[in-house]
Amino acid sequence: MQLRELGRSGLQVSPLAFGGNVFGWTVDEAQSFRLLDAWLDAGFNFVDTADVYSRWVPGHVGGESETIIGKWLRQSGKRNRIVLATKVGKPMGDGKVGLSAAYIREAVDASLMRLKTDHIDLYQSHDDDAGTPLEETMEAFAGLIKAGKVRAIGASNYSAPRLAEALDVSERLGLPRYESLQPLYNLYDRAVFEDALAPLCLERGVGVINFYALAAGFLTGKYRSEADAGKSARGANTTKKYLNARGLRILAALDAVAATHGATPAQVAIAWQIAQPAVTAPIASATSTAQLDELTKAATLKLDDASIAALDAASREG
Repeated sequence: MQLRELGRSGLQVSPLAFGGNVFGWTVDEAQSFRLLDAWLDAGFNFVDTADVYSRWVPGHVGGESETIIGKWLRQSGKRNRIVLATKVGKPMGDGKVGLSAAYIREAVDASLMRLKTDHIDLYQSHDDDAGTPLEETMEAFAGLIKAGKVRAIGASNYSAPRLAEALDVSERLGLPRYESLQPLYNLYDRAVFEDALAPLCLERGVGVINFYALAAGFLTGKYRSEADAGKSARGANTTKKYLNARGLRILAALDAVAATHGATPAQVAIAWQIAQPAVTAPIASATSTAQLDELTKAATLKLDDASIAALDAASREG
């Protein structure tokens, strides 16, 4: 497996990250353990989660995904084989939200306890917090790095102006900076990232680990009509957002390129992202070992220039 450096962090990550949002939601504990083992066995090392996963499920309080990963780490003894990423900042109830120094210190200890580890490799701001000065947030993260609780920090869901401002604050104060950005990016959701964030990340050497690499499953080709909405827990939302003329045009291009390369639409969609100069490692999830096997093969799929051009043309917005 050819690893990639994440920003300037020194972290070496596989070109694809496993999205832990499914753990404890659409995948139970036993299956989560099997998927994590298979992920490592396939040569990958990057796992991304968040403290808030899966608070949206009735009866859940958040921390379910981290708890499952922690149990797996404790039982498997494989902590040294993974680059572990999690996040802070989304609402956890009882006023636990945001990026104040006090809350970051509280939240990291809670995550470390659930994950059953003494350090987090990549600790990310899950959302921008305009109500807390960036100086306070970055100084708090610096304290975590100095204490050995965190190796590197990243940002998620930041606009280009705010990411640039955060980078400037770190540089001005001599503090550790955000080494990664986790934006929404895939063949359908392109404009926001490509217009301003991608040039900024390339210029400043910030790694990109984009989420929704498969557009909530749409780019697998699973949802081709309204009747397909019932195929998964998120099918209704997926078809509502993506099932339109442009979405169908993208699926047709994916089908054509997949046929040329003897691959699947999902593999082609991920290979297109891996080939983008600003992207370090797309994040994708799997709920079965068959799906995971399909994902892992995408990391070695090399698309020719004509295939990339066809996908670009089909997915161009406007």
